[in-house]
Amino acid sequence: MQILVIGSGGREHALAWKIAQSPKAAKVWAAPGNVGISEVAECVNISASDIRLLADFAERKRIDLTVVGPEVPLTLGIVDEFERRGLRIFGPRKDAAIIEESKVFAKIFMKKYRIPTGFFQSFDRAEEATRYVKEIGVPLVVKADGLAAGKGVIVCFELTEALDAVKKIMEERLFGDAGDRIVIEQYLEGEEVSFHVLTDGDTVLPLASSQDHKRVFNDDQGPNTGGMGAYSPASAITEPMNQQIMERIMIPAIRGMAAEGRPYKGVLYAGLMIGSGEIKVLEFNARFGDPETQPLLLRMKSDLVPLLEAVVDGRLRDHTIDWRPDASVCVVMASRGYPGPYDQGAPITGLKEAAAEPGVMIFHAGTNRTKDQTLTGGGRVLGVTGIGRDIHGAIATTYRAVKKIHWEGAHYRTDIGVRALSRIS
Repeated sequence: MQILVIGSGGREHALAWKIAQSPKAAKVWAAPGNVGISEVAECVNISASDIRLLADFAERKRIDLTVVGPEVPLTLGIVDEFERRGLRIFGPRKDAAIIEESKVFAKIFMKKYRIPTGFFQSFDRAEEATRYVKEIGVPLVVKADGLAAGKGVIVCFELTEALDAVKKIMEERLFGDAGDRIVIEQYLEGEEVSFHVLTDGDTVLPLASSQDHKRVFNDDQGPNTGGMGAYSPASAITEPMNQQIMERIMIPAIRGMAAEGRPYKGVLYAGLMIGSGEIKVLEFNARFGDPETQPLLLRMKSDLVPLLEAVVDGRLRDHTIDWRPDASVCVVMASRGYPGPYDQGAPITGLKEAAAEPGVMIFHAGTNRTKDQTLTGGGRVLGVTGIGRDIHGAIATTYRAVKKIHWEGAHYRTDIGVRALSRIS
């Protein structure tokens, strides 16, 4: 098979790396890809959002399966276009990807189908939102309705913070058109976890659990990011909770989308809050999480390609997924300034030494390469991912590799996976 992976981040590097291991993958392509992906796939310089050119390329190269990494091409209708041309592609159609594209849609949808979530109100006028904030008080959460690369969520503990969040999103256009509408919702206390399922629209097959770390600094301080690290499995999710999540959240979501006339195929990822004996949905995403994908795929024993094909072809009921019993940890190394304006072009040293560590895989997210150097080229630069017999071993392995990598202004959290250690102790 010839397989095309669309995207250029750490998630896509992990997908391409895993797909390339499949006996079914004769050739792996990536568009546009990145420095790390180029080691396991042939990269072509086509933007992930140029739907027509991507479809033309897939037709010309007779691509057997296309796998979409990021959310933007999904919301632009890449699956619709590929299917129109008779091309096999993994991911939801545009009308189903709205579950991530619009926070307002997702919240209304959850309320309609009794999927547990926090109370909320949506607004398209700043003055009405401001009035509501003053009425309900804090703490609360302000979210841009549209896509904002994982950064469109502002948690507010002071009234001035909440009023400022409304102003920045709706009046100062911090997230552009994504802030035309906002959701103001209940602040939920507890522990945040990530839960992914594969679905062909009928069968719903869970992946292993994971936990992301959204805030930029240790102890969950600072602004939200696209994700500063993750680990799997998430010790906060017990087997009874796993069953509850499937029965009360994931399966009703897939059934609900079908009832709405928006059949959902692909991967559905729920950000969940576990607290006070309850599990509630923070958000739904229409693609694999980044950086959760990195530790998940390091733990996956099964061949990924037949699973992706089964989703596309409606045969997922015939499949199960085997997992390594080990734990895996991903630590994101970021450029100075991230998640705000960040530096680029800093030479990176120690990559070979870090990659030589047993049980370590380094996934590239934002790098460039000159003739003899690898340089930083994004906010999130690397996802250093390690595996160990347990969470303690996975943390030690990963940070041992992280400490070998250097560039000016590099920063990363030093507490990825610490919650799991605390729970064990």
